[in-house]
Amino acid sequence: MKGLTLNCMDRKSEAYELVRLGLKNDLKSHVCWHVYGLLYRSDREYREAIKCYRNALRIDPDNIEILRDLSLLQAQMRDLEGFVETRQQLLTLKPNHRMNWIGFAVAHHLNSKYASLLVCGSKAVDILEAYEGTLDDDYPPENERCEHGEMLLYKISLLEECGFPERALEELRKKESKMVDKLDYKEQEALLILKLGRFEEGEKLFRVLLTMNPDNYRYYDGLQRCLGLYSEKGQYTADEIDRLENLYRVLAHQYSRSSAVKRIPLDFLQDDKFREAADNYIRPLLTKGVPSLFSDLYPLYDHPGKADILGEIVLKLEQSLKSTGGYPGRVEKEPPSTLMWTLFYLAQHYDRREQYDIGLTKIDEAIEHTPTVIDLYSVKSRILKHAGDLAAAAALADEARCMDLADRYVNSECVKRMLQADQVTLAEKTAVLFTKDGEQHNNLYDMQCMWYELASGESYLRQGELGRSLKKFLAVEKHYADITEDQFDFHSYCLRKMTLRAYVEMLKFQDRLHSHAYFRKAASGAIRCYLKLYDSPLKSASEEDDAMSKLPPSQKKKLKQKLRKAEARAKKDAEVKIEESNATSATKSGKRHVKPVDPDPHGEKLIQTEDPLAEASKYLKLLLKHSPDFLETHLLSFDVNMRKQKILLALQAIKHLMRLDADDPKSHLCLMKFFHKVDSLPTPVTDSEKLIWGVLEAERPAFSQLHGKSLIEANNTFLEKHKESLIHRASVAELLHVLEPNKKAEAVKLIEDSVNDLVSMDGGKGTVRSWKLNDCITVHKLLETTLVDHDAASRWKVRCAEYFVHSTYFGGIQSSANNQVQKSPANGAVGLNAGENSSLSSNGRLEKLNALKDLQI
Repeated sequence: MKGLTLNCMDRKSEAYELVRLGLKNDLKSHVCWHVYGLLYRSDREYREAIKCYRNALRIDPDNIEILRDLSLLQAQMRDLEGFVETRQQLLTLKPNHRMNWIGFAVAHHLNSKYASLLVCGSKAVDILEAYEGTLDDDYPPENERCEHGEMLLYKISLLEECGFPERALEELRKKESKMVDKLDYKEQEALLILKLGRFEEGEKLFRVLLTMNPDNYRYYDGLQRCLGLYSEKGQYTADEIDRLENLYRVLAHQYSRSSAVKRIPLDFLQDDKFREAADNYIRPLLTKGVPSLFSDLYPLYDHPGKADILGEIVLKLEQSLKSTGGYPGRVEKEPPSTLMWTLFYLAQHYDRREQYDIGLTKIDEAIEHTPTVIDLYSVKSRILKHAGDLAAAAALADEARCMDLADRYVNSECVKRMLQADQVTLAEKTAVLFTKDGEQHNNLYDMQCMWYELASGESYLRQGELGRSLKKFLAVEKHYADITEDQFDFHSYCLRKMTLRAYVEMLKFQDRLHSHAYFRKAASGAIRCYLKLYDSPLKSASEEDDAMSKLPPSQKKKLKQKLRKAEARAKKDAEVKIEESNATSATKSGKRHVKPVDPDPHGEKLIQTEDPLAEASKYLKLLLKHSPDFLETHLLSFDVNMRKQKILLALQAIKHLMRLDADDPKSHLCLMKFFHKVDSLPTPVTDSEKLIWGVLEAERPAFSQLHGKSLIEANNTFLEKHKESLIHRASVAELLHVLEPNKKAEAVKLIEDSVNDLVSMDGGKGTVRSWKLNDCITVHKLLETTLVDHDAASRWKVRCAEYFVHSTYFGGIQSSANNQVQKSPANGAVGLNAGENSSLSSNGRLEKLNALKDLQI
């Protein structure tokens, strides 16, 4: 008991020592084993805790408290067979407890994922019906109606899941009087009838639901399905389009205030009918000044031809507003703000069409018209980012931030732009303006601010600061581990509160948690860091001393001074953070909650790993398990396994790449490099080598790209197929250099002969250049580092500067690299030429940050 108390006081080592001593004194005490399990559970050592609980149950098999604790751990660890056994034992010991019946049913339902759904699901239904059989006819009482209704809805969802929709519908209607959530009841009824194919009855129910909420898109989908007018891909025949048009015309008359009934037809209407409907939809929203109009219409830009029509509509409105002050065909004048919102939409339209110059002209015109609207500056910042001027984008985002210092979203947008421009220090100090006083940086971690950590990690990685980058990426990984642990408390709570459907959905979500985009980005970022560490290992202390001894005395002195200053600055920053933390951590009662200081704030210990590839493999396994359908997963798998000399695993990655996208230049690069490496391997000697060689020989004909061809011929065939694509030509050139090193000049010529043709955009009339900025940057780095032709790289940079006039990377004539953006006197925004006196505007939350100096952007 003393050990349990010390554990609560965070004195872990003493607690374990005492509990082990108690256990040593009485190995047959179920209390000792139970407490030992509680200690492991508090440290998230669930497997060890389960072992302790099982030992306790051997001594006292009917202890309900231990059984309950064991069942929670089994649910957490997804030991579902054990979970079923434990819940059955609890029900047998205490059958008059509702939670035991429900827990046993849920255990069977969850176990159906690994066993037979029909069998386990049916058992769960039988258990719930047996539980209902123990209740009185007038059950439930008034204070338990919600919980009982939720249990009934859960039972109906189980019947549907097991493939008994008819029985589910019958049960639903039979128990209608006992269900409190009438909306949920109607939705379930409509969905079950739709599943049974009773479309006329379903149509009536969905129309009833629309009267309750005419802006619910799911109800419109259900109604279309009932009428036989639904398509997953959004492709309809002319007759179906006419029927849909008539349907939504009637619905629009019936629900005139609904926005959904006006927006949905834009997805299926074509040509002149689409033009008329879009015009009628856009006009009132521009008059009202809805900033999200472009976001609302953004999906239509993927429909062939619709982007051109939208552009023509809004351009016509702009011309009419400028000439007459009103819309075409109308006498009434529009308010002045309508023109500004029209220009705002057009700027985003041209940004989406990659016509950045026109987009910037429109947004500048809007800013000149109304210079006080924050959204204008945010959109201009986004256009500049897409055009390649990240520093100017950060300056504009900061200008928008300073116009409303209490807006967290605008502040976050500004931080994101700063991180994209690699202004990490300034971004951090801007982000903490919306955290609590003191411990600002820790607050971002405590709030699980993953977008910030990912963007910060990417920025540090670009700058070559691998320790800091790893620190950020692994912080995101830790958040996902915490989210997994957070489900533990819900295993008992949800059964007690009867939120059973939400509980099951939560468990399913947890099972696919690591497939989330943020985790995927963090894991791939960490793997890239470890690969860089492997390729460029850190120098040991002796190697650094040797390198320093070879320097001239003057340089040696400068280097030592620089190192001393860096150490002093780091020490001072750490002291300031500790002082701020101590100054603000006192509560009203006068007590202090002192958080442990991070012993490795900059990730220096993380990069001291002896085996970077082993660390990378940990995260690679998670990616392969949870994100197997993403190209990047298998590209990373190939890179890691080739470095580890795991030939068959690298072959497996190649096969996945070919399955996902054989025409991707990176897939082609990996395929060719792999078999080039295989061809250079020595003749196999050992049995294992011969076995690997046999597998490779058997698998090689399976790749159609190599069938009956040499690697050089396969590379030429790939070039012929994709000769119009710059990035494909660059991939072929890189391989040409690998396969035939003496043909470097030919490889460079292959890239330089690329033509930046005009191509149509989204299947419409508009045209843009085929080269993309990021592709051109990749090609420049290829010329500079892989092909090592600095003259060709310089020529490429000059050539790209003509096409990407706003790009700071290529030094475009309109970029901030050539045109310094001055500090705005209106709001004190941080400009691109910010020097020693640049500062962040405070929003009153952090007076300490009202004069942040020495920040070079």
